[in-house]
Amino acid sequence: MGIKLLDKYAVKEFLGPFVACVGGITILLISGYLFELSDLVFVKRVPFAVVLQLLGYRIPAVLTLTLPIGVLFATFLSLGRFVKDNELTVMLCAGHRLARFALPYLVIGLAVSGITLAANEHLVPYTNHREANILRRLVLQDGLPVIEEKVFFKDPDNRFFYINRVDRDRNLLSEVMIYVPNPESDFPTLITARTGEFRDNLWHLQNGIQREFDSQGYLRREVVFATLDIVTEEPAEAYLGKQKTTEEMNRRELREHIAVFEASGIKVDSFVVDYHLKLALPGASLIFVLLAVPFGFHSGRGGRFFAVLVGLGIVFLYYAATSIFRSMGANGILATGPAAWLSNILFGGVGAAAILWLERR
Repeated sequence: MGIKLLDKYAVKEFLGPFVACVGGITILLISGYLFELSDLVFVKRVPFAVVLQLLGYRIPAVLTLTLPIGVLFATFLSLGRFVKDNELTVMLCAGHRLARFALPYLVIGLAVSGITLAANEHLVPYTNHREANILRRLVLQDGLPVIEEKVFFKDPDNRFFYINRVDRDRNLLSEVMIYVPNPESDFPTLITARTGEFRDNLWHLQNGIQREFDSQGYLRREVVFATLDIVTEEPAEAYLGKQKTTEEMNRRELREHIAVFEASGIKVDSFVVDYHLKLALPGASLIFVLLAVPFGFHSGRGGRFFAVLVGLGIVFLYYAATSIFRSMGANGILATGPAAWLSNILFGGVGAAAILWLERR
C-alpha cells in the first residue's frame, strides 16, 4: 500500500469515530445543561424558545471541549483497528516509520487545534456573552442584584468597573476596582475599595484609595477615603449587555484589561493565566494525538473497551492537571505563563518521547 493511499485510509478510518465521539459527547453535555435549565421552564415559566436559545449559544463552547476529546478517541479507535488486524505491523515491517504513519493524525490534531483557537477568539466569546445576558435578564426579573462577581463592565462615561465578590443577601460588594480613562495621560485614575453598595444609579464605596498617575505611569496623587459616592447615568439593568467575564472576552479584550491593571500596580495573576490558557487549551487536540499514537499502538490489542478506558484516563489527567496548574498560577505559586502551558509541555513531551522510543525499538 502506497504511503499516500495509507494516509487517505487512516483519515477515512478516523472520521467515523471522530464524528460519533464529538456528536455523542456534545449531546451528553448539552443534555446535562438542559437538565440544569429545566427549572426555568417548569418553575419560572420561561418560554421554551428562550431555553432553546440558551442551548444554541452553549453549543460552541461545548464543541471546543468535545473536539479535542473526539480527536483522542478517534485516534485510539482507528489505530486500534490497524493494530488488531495487524495492518500496522505489516506497514512497520515494510519499512515505514511509526512517526510517518502518525503524520495524518498529527495534521488532523493541528488542524482541529487551529479551528478551536479561531472559535475561542471569534465565536465562543460572542455566544458566551449572549447566553450570559439572557441569564442576567432572567435574574433581574426575579428582583435579584444584577451585578456579578469577577465581571468587567463599562458605563457610558467609559469607566470600567470590576467587583471581585458580591454578597447578594446583603447587597454588598467586596474588592471593587474602577478605572477612569484620563484624557491627559495614557494611565487611568484608579479607584479601589474594600467594600461598597450599589443601588440604582449610586455606587457607595467604603475604605478605599483613589490613585492618579502621570504620563510616565508614576503615581502623582493618592487619596485615602472612608466613603466615596460615584453616580452613574444609568441604573443596574442598563449594564446587562456590558458585563463580561473572562469567558466572554477574546484575548485582545482581556489583554487590554490586564494592561491597565498591571500599569496601575494591581495584581491580576488569575486574569493573566486565563489569557495564556486561551492560547494553550486549543492545543489539546495536538497533545492528545501525541499521546494517542504510542498508547494506541500498545492498547490496540486490548480492544475498544480498553482503549476507551485509557482515553478517559488521559482526558481526566490532562484537564485535572490544567486546573491544578491554573490555580497555582492564579495564587502566585507558579509563574502565570508556565502555569497555563505546563500541561501541554508535560503531556506533549511524554507523547513525543514515547513515539521516539517506539521508533528506536
